[in-house]
Amino acid sequence: MKTVSISGALREHVGKKDARILREKGMIPCVVYGVGEPQNFYADEKVLSPLFATPEICFVELELNGNKLLTIVQEAQFHKVSGNLLHVDFFILSDHRPITMAVPLCIEGSAPGVLKGGKLYKGMRKLRVRTLPKQMPEMIRVDISKLDIADEIKVRDLASDQYELLEAPSTTVVMVKTTRNVVEAPKAEAAAE
Repeated sequence: MKTVSISGALREHVGKKDARILREKGMIPCVVYGVGEPQNFYADEKVLSPLFATPEICFVELELNGNKLLTIVQEAQFHKVSGNLLHVDFFILSDHRPITMAVPLCIEGSAPGVLKGGKLYKGMRKLRVRTLPKQMPEMIRVDISKLDIADEIKVRDLASDQYELLEAPSTTVVMVKTTRNVVEAPKAEAAAE
């Protein structure tokens, strides 16, 4: 799994007024928890923003007061109107404690059903996965090269021994839907005969 390094400074004061002053200076208030007492800190917005500008997932190595902590982004808060980053929660990882992350799907191949005029429907872009940190996949590959018209891949088809999928097994991940082009093609062939 890809790891991004971020350094932060512990906050001396905690509260709305202090958080507003930090944001005006281009800093984002954060908290890290999971082992021991939660620690409030702040980090540069320019360093944090790229974490949310991509669908890829990664671990975050936080450096606070000379200590390095391996974490994941547990939650992020954004302003409702401007979309600016307001606050980030980080969770400390342990080799023996499972974590849950939304892992992006990577669609691979070309579906024969689409070549026949069908339309590819993507029901999901990410799947919630629960596993130990060292077994967490960066992405889940979905091979669509065998999908004909009306064929689909469900969550249960992507199951693995390495991780547990938390979505309903019967949920459609991707399918090839029929279109009017597909229905009309046999009629045109019959008229030509």
